[in-house]
Amino acid sequence: MAPRAFWKGYLKLSLVTCPVQMMPATSENEKVRFRTLNKNTTNPVTSHYVDSVTGKPVRSEDEVKGYPISDTDYVMLEDEELENVALESNRTIDIDKFVPRDSIDWIWLDSPYYLSVEDPVGQEAFSVIRDAMEAEEMVGIARLVISRRERAVMLEPRGKGIVLWTLRYGEEVRDKNDYFQGIPQGGEPELAPLIDQFIAQETKKWDRSMVSDPVQKRLLGMIDLKRKQMKTKIKTSKPQPSPAPDKVVNIMDALKKSLEKDKKSSRGPN
Repeated sequence: MAPRAFWKGYLKLSLVTCPVQMMPATSENEKVRFRTLNKNTTNPVTSHYVDSVTGKPVRSEDEVKGYPISDTDYVMLEDEELENVALESNRTIDIDKFVPRDSIDWIWLDSPYYLSVEDPVGQEAFSVIRDAMEAEEMVGIARLVISRRERAVMLEPRGKGIVLWTLRYGEEVRDKNDYFQGIPQGGEPELAPLIDQFIAQETKKWDRSMVSDPVQKRLLGMIDLKRKQMKTKIKTSKPQPSPAPDKVVNIMDALKKSLEKDKKSSRGPN
């Protein structure tokens, strides 16, 4: 069953408008989550704000947001003041420009959402906008208010629907040259054929199992065992760190050994 819509509004391109709904394309609901307990009573532990100097609890009505201007001084803002500068929630995704899809680098993409038609009446208009972008290999750029923040968003046609990506702000993206400038451009030419052979030999069709979470599986297994044997204390051993290599491994030799090992395993027993 599809989750409830995260956002509802309208998709607009010039004079074409249709009602749409937006749902997060990813979820963290399946992750193992824990609550902090009192070990002696097994009661859940709750947290409270306390004054960092006096150590006394702070009532919710006495809490206020503060912007630090020095180590000890703050500009204080009340909730009403913050609400006054909050952006009004615009319920229309108005596509105001188009850019080639490959002109937006991956690092600008933030969070993905599925955009679909809310009302069957708007299916034709939705399809026209989607198919037009698909035919021209373009994506639409618009703005949208999400959680009190105005975000630039990118609309990308995908199959029968549209994927909406929120885009990162300019100050959030770091220049890759600050990190890659010391890396040489070319490698050893004689390694290229071995690398190509290794890549071809290890190429597989993408499957979601390639990104399964092994820690999640171990946690679920441990929880299941503890559930069945509540009185048995399970001892888990910490994985020992791998010893550091005595010397640098020659890349050419390592690749040759890997290729030879894979060839033997693919032939199987005689």
